Amino acid sequence: MGRPGLSRRHLLTAAGGLAVAGSFGFAALGTGADALASSASTRVRYWNLFSGGDGYNMIAMLDSFREDQPSIDVKDSTLQWGNPYYTKLAMAASGNRAPDLAVMHLGRVPGFSPGRLLDPWDVNLLAEYGVHERDFNPELWRRAVVDGKLYALPLDIHVQLCFYRKDVLKKAGLLGDDGHMVPVTSTDDWFDVLKEARKATRKGLQTLGLHVNDLNIQWWMFVAFYTQLGGTWFDAAATEVTFDTGKATQVLEFLRRHITDGYAIAGAADAEQFVNGAPFTLEGNWSVPVFDGAELDYGATPLPPVFGKQATHAESHAFVLPHQSGRGGAANDAAHRLAAYIVRHAQQWAGGGHIPAYTPTLTSAAYRKLQPQSEYVSAMDHQATEPKVWFAGSTGLLAQRTGPVVMASTAGSAKPEAAARRIKGVLGQLLAMKNPMDGRTAAEGGAA
Repeated sequence: MGRPGLSRRHLLTAAGGLAVAGSFGFAALGTGADALASSASTRVRYWNLFSGGDGYNMIAMLDSFREDQPSIDVKDSTLQWGNPYYTKLAMAASGNRAPDLAVMHLGRVPGFSPGRLLDPWDVNLLAEYGVHERDFNPELWRRAVVDGKLYALPLDIHVQLCFYRKDVLKKAGLLGDDGHMVPVTSTDDWFDVLKEARKATRKGLQTLGLHVNDLNIQWWMFVAFYTQLGGTWFDAAATEVTFDTGKATQVLEFLRRHITDGYAIAGAADAEQFVNGAPFTLEGNWSVPVFDGAELDYGATPLPPVFGKQATHAESHAFVLPHQSGRGGAANDAAHRLAAYIVRHAQQWAGGGHIPAYTPTLTSAAYRKLQPQSEYVSAMDHQATEPKVWFAGSTGLLAQRTGPVVMASTAGSAKPEAAARRIKGVLGQLLAMKNPMDGRTAAEGGAA
């Protein structure tokens, strides 16, 4: 590769400007030893963005790797989630100070200038350590490939779900014989379910948690339901906007109706209300440990196919190789070995609610015993993802520009038709922009 990266100005514009300009509150919490362990001959520097329960699970998996591979010392650092993380990672890769291994949301990979700020995986080396393309959902693997090369190794998918209280739904007559929520296949079905659930809900609680004030969740919900309608974003070459404002308006009207019909309350503490007895909440699978800890009798299903087609929003945590001008040798080999090990031993990771990307784990008897994980495992086969463009992905420019538009429509401060037109306009503006991370590197004569 040999191209150390972009100028500081480009990187601050590209990464920091995507959301929280000037936010550099990096919290690096390394758990690896500061010096090589006496029995270790190779060090792997590994950056991730996992906190809370995910952080504990990742540390446990790393400790298992250390025990299994005592010759490799893992120096892991946990940094602040979101654009602060991506800013620091981009600057490290551009300045040839990158870690050997890092975690990235798969949707962010196209914008991270593969081949410039990311190095491709050696698929033969991954195969040597037990990881093959055949072990993954084909669409998930395709999303990790750019220009014919693998730039990300998926660890999981994390999805938006419909959590439901079995005790309330049983009282409302909305549980099937299998103990799961009754099927929903249309918007009429869905609002009929909410109507009956409201009758069985304790006074003072909302029927549905919709996270109206969360721009990310509102955007993810929009992506899911727009995909259910068969909506598209751009043509195959990503040169023309094909966004359908009619379908978008349908989705926005659907989301808004939850407020106007009184099923959701803008600004409510949705997870807390669910713990206290609200029958439904729509949120990410990372809430599974929270609700498990509250000892609720609950279930979780992919977002209901209210527009006929199954599709639930999904992102993916994936391992990447940040650019190093001299990548190779023992540290690179160890990075491949570490990533392959974690991907292949993701049963504990699944306990945090994530759907493991590695098919042998996904289809194992141990995973199928997990509840409610086994109820929503089918989401792997109907992922609704953001378009594969440089400005998409978790906390990317697309979400930052469109999330507030969806929020405004759901809350009622913007009409759905106008919001749909606004989203289409944003797509056109972003498509006309150049990815700042594709500017000339310092080695190519770019600004220092």
